[in-house]
Amino acid sequence: MIERLKELIKERALKVSDKPIFKLSSGQMSTYYMDLRTVTLDPEGGYIIGNVVFDMIKDKNPDAVGGLTLGADPISYATSLISYLQKQPIKPFIVRKEPKGHGTGKQIEGNVNPGDKVFIVEDVVTTAGSSLKAAKVAQDFGLEILGIIAIVDREEGGEENIKKAGFEFIPIFKISEFLNK
Repeated sequence: MIERLKELIKERALKVSDKPIFKLSSGQMSTYYMDLRTVTLDPEGGYIIGNVVFDMIKDKNPDAVGGLTLGADPISYATSLISYLQKQPIKPFIVRKEPKGHGTGKQIEGNVNPGDKVFIVEDVVTTAGSSLKAAKVAQDFGLEILGIIAIVDREEGGEENIKKAGFEFIPIFKISEFLNK
């Protein structure tokens, strides 16, 4: 399954240019871009990602998996669905970018409670700003972070930043596997 996931990413998600034309969420400009939503929001891609992430985390018995909306959402849902089918349910949760402006004002959505053990998931990690924001919100809510998982690590400081913050970092792929860096 992991090889098929790699193929899907190469076929659909990786965009390359000879000039830095892609602006990243970190503000940096790049000669390549990983649009992983073309894979995470695909039935086959979601199925494979759900299975791969579930296999990576099932032995650590997490209560939930989630991260900053929007990149983490399909990964969380796919993992949760596969976990349910495997009779080892793991709940999905969403971290809003900002607290809800009405109602309860929640920043975390889902059936999670303080003390739950969770993995933060992310599609692409560059500097890890989104992952670390999600982890901080989750910790402030009272969740115990077991680690941060990314489908692709761009190898631009994210791993170091995550480890410096005290979290385990588990990338499925590194960008060098696609670009031959």
